[in-house]
Amino acid sequence: MLMSFSLTQLILISAAYLLALFGVAWLSDRGFVPRWIVRHPLTYTLSLGVYASAWAFYGTVGLAYQYGYGFLASYLGVSGAFLLAPVLLYPILRITRTYQLSSLADLFAFRFRSTWAGALTTVIMIIGVLPLLALQIQAVADSIGILTREPVHNRVALSFCALITLFTILFGARHIATREKHAGLVFAIAFESVVKLVALGAIGLYALYGVFGGPRELELWLLQNQASLASLHTPLQEGPWRTLLLVFFASAIVMPHMYHMTFTENLNPRAMVSASWGLPLFLLLMSLAIPLILWAGLKLGATTNPEYFTLGLGIAVNNPALALLAYVGGLSAASGLIIVMTLALSGMALNHLVLPLYQPPAEGNIYRWLKWTRRALIVFIIMAGYGFYLMLGAEQDLSNLGIVAFVATLQFLPGALSVLYWPAANRRGFIAGLLAGFLVWLFAMLLPLVGNLQGVYLPLFNAIYVLDDTSWHIAAIASLAANVLIFTLVSLFTEASPEEISAAEACTVDNVRRPQRRELLAGSPQEFATQLAKPLGAKTAQKEVEQALRDLHLPFDERRPYALRRLRDRIEANLSGLMGPSVAQDMVETFLPYKSGSEGYVTEDIHFIESRLEDYHSRLTGLAAELDALRRYHRQTLQELPMGVCSLAKDQEILMWNRAMEELTEIPAQRVVGSRLSTIADPWKGLLEGFINLPDEHLHKQRLTLDGQVRALNLHKAAIEEPLAPGSSGLVLLVEDVTDTQLLEDKLVHSERLASIGRLAAGVAHEIGNPITGIACLAQNLREEREGDSEIKELSSQILEQTKRVTRIVQSLMSFAHAGGRQQASEPVCLAEVTQDAIGLLSLNRRSVDVNFFNLCEPQHIVEGDPQRLAQVLINLLSNARDASPAGSAIRVRSEASEHTVDLVVEDEGSGIPKAIMDRLFEPFFTTKDPGKGTGLGLALVYSIVEEHYGQITIESPADSEHQRGTRIRVTLPRFVEATSAVS
Repeated sequence: MLMSFSLTQLILISAAYLLALFGVAWLSDRGFVPRWIVRHPLTYTLSLGVYASAWAFYGTVGLAYQYGYGFLASYLGVSGAFLLAPVLLYPILRITRTYQLSSLADLFAFRFRSTWAGALTTVIMIIGVLPLLALQIQAVADSIGILTREPVHNRVALSFCALITLFTILFGARHIATREKHAGLVFAIAFESVVKLVALGAIGLYALYGVFGGPRELELWLLQNQASLASLHTPLQEGPWRTLLLVFFASAIVMPHMYHMTFTENLNPRAMVSASWGLPLFLLLMSLAIPLILWAGLKLGATTNPEYFTLGLGIAVNNPALALLAYVGGLSAASGLIIVMTLALSGMALNHLVLPLYQPPAEGNIYRWLKWTRRALIVFIIMAGYGFYLMLGAEQDLSNLGIVAFVATLQFLPGALSVLYWPAANRRGFIAGLLAGFLVWLFAMLLPLVGNLQGVYLPLFNAIYVLDDTSWHIAAIASLAANVLIFTLVSLFTEASPEEISAAEACTVDNVRRPQRRELLAGSPQEFATQLAKPLGAKTAQKEVEQALRDLHLPFDERRPYALRRLRDRIEANLSGLMGPSVAQDMVETFLPYKSGSEGYVTEDIHFIESRLEDYHSRLTGLAAELDALRRYHRQTLQELPMGVCSLAKDQEILMWNRAMEELTEIPAQRVVGSRLSTIADPWKGLLEGFINLPDEHLHKQRLTLDGQVRALNLHKAAIEEPLAPGSSGLVLLVEDVTDTQLLEDKLVHSERLASIGRLAAGVAHEIGNPITGIACLAQNLREEREGDSEIKELSSQILEQTKRVTRIVQSLMSFAHAGGRQQASEPVCLAEVTQDAIGLLSLNRRSVDVNFFNLCEPQHIVEGDPQRLAQVLINLLSNARDASPAGSAIRVRSEASEHTVDLVVEDEGSGIPKAIMDRLFEPFFTTKDPGKGTGLGLALVYSIVEEHYGQITIESPADSEHQRGTRIRVTLPRFVEATSAVS
């Protein structure tokens, strides 16, 4: 009994398979499939197996029957394209990802800056692939007819079309934009490729072992059937296999479904490395089964057409499982291609046919409108394929349908190669060449196919062209030759527009696009959103601007001109993925224009070039790599230079801000590079702008106050010509911090001043000492001689007391002059007496603020140390307290004793000390007094003397927390302990 299936069974099997395919996509989209599996290079490689459609699953057996080993061209051509990935596929992937070009039409519209280029590509592509879509429908319908052994009705094909339309919408048009990556689709198509490979491999193995009984028996059968083996070799000598190789080589790039899966749905750019050898391996495994199936079908005398030997093998051996496996494999191949093909074509039609003619109103939801329009286009394209299938009447061989479609898309190969390797190509040449090649294909291949013409008379060549196995390649070569010839001639004799030249630079392999550095009318992301709200609506515009900011990792308050230019380019790229490059470019140029006043000053963007060179660093070789290394060395030299470097363009845009400049200004380079100098904060803005406006090229020891500290800076500037804008001169500013040098100079000057004071004090002491001694002697003699006169005795005693006071003052002056030396002696020191001497010395200065000193020290509080140096400590502390106190206020000095230490506390009622400078009070030369009124050495000297006495000093400010005023300084010193005898 002959095996057969019912129509209902096959429809249910088809629906169940498609539902399983959708389930796989849904699970991966929802995260049930681990992310590392979805993004694995193997998954990406298998998804490219969408190339093996029903034509490859069924038709290649027929192709092998016709052309022998020439059928391998369908695999070798694509494999060749992927083996050339570094020079062919990687550059297209880079362009596609950078500028969000989701289809071949997008690529041509972007490269040639032409709406017509995109529209013409879309129209010709849709017409060209209709035979391939019809082939998939016919393959499924014929498979059902073979398995049910009933005539194929059109309603069967229509039911399949309706089912695949539903699943195509579910696969790729459930969401908003065309620019999104469909991870679920990629994983589902990879799953579909595994199904095809398993099905074809299982059938091939059955043919080898089930039909022939193994390799040895197969070899014996081939020896006995030389004709079968000879048919595989003979066509290679005469057949059009070279043309087949070219056609299938081109299909890897220009076929919509291949472009979509290779570039648009690429989730991981590095996966291309694995795909460059993984896809050829996948296709090799599939091709191994083709001759086995062909020979098995011939041996068994399968009743089906050789194209359906894959299916007929199971029928011939009456094996339902094998036949059903072949049907599922064919269904998988056909459905995968239709889903991806219609997704790609619907995006092309939306971007290049619908949107240029009609744009949705800004008041509505643009995303929803785009989604439903794309769904309608999916329905239209699948129905167009069904209509073409009806027109042909299911009478064409699958191989003929496939070849006609592949030759049609061959017309896009010159344009694709020119994008990468011919910058001189222009839109006129591309359109003219494409139309010429398309017309030749239309009359030489499509019309004979549709009209079932036996031959077409060509008056020019006085010959009759027949579309058959031996002459179709002539039409293919003729159409490509006409395309290339006219494309080349028109491009050579016409000029490209500036926009095309710029786009060509962006697309050329290993060439860095250099966008212009111009100023935009919009000055912030919010202004971008306001302008884009006019065509897109407020919500959509805001969403697009925020998405672009996230892509670039920029803040929403960004105002740097360079960052705004990058934001504009990113918005254009994102809108290109959403609405196509032509619409996106027109929208951005209209609503985010550059300032017309800046047209006189336009240079190329050095920031963009720097970032692109960093991206290309690992790819450069030879001289280019050496030049890049030299560039990086010089740039690193400037970055690490221990002097601030700021490079400015002619319009004062900051081009460089090195690390020393970052440390000096505490302004990160990331925040200022690309912005105008006028946007940085004071005091640096005023300092640098003021220096730029000065005619002097050098400015020495310019003082700048930062956080309460005065910094000394040397400024230098030099005019340099911008490398990318001849005739335009920028500026390089050098900022050198010489604060430490200045402090050292001041310290040396002050040391010399102290030495002079010391010499002066020694001289004064010597000169005063002799008269004072004389006065003291005279007073002593007078008191002794007039001992009985009480009045004279009192006066002489007062004279002696005053001479002693003068002697103490001279000694204090000497102590001040010699301060800073090492401690010479240690003796008991009464803090009350030292304090009184210090107050007495300070009271001599009548020009200072009139304050009241209170000596509250206990006389019994004795410390161990040098009285003169401790007096110097008190003089400095009391002097600072007086300078910080208002007139009439009180300064109190008191002592507090513990078992081993004595605290000397000086407290005033002044303004207090700011917390910002508290930690710097004891630094040499640090002072808050006006220039000329303080040296900044007093507290440093105090700290040094206290440290030499093994003491500590602490400062508390404000001392009065209620009124927020006053300062309290506490000096802790070792308490004097009298030596006791160790013998009891």
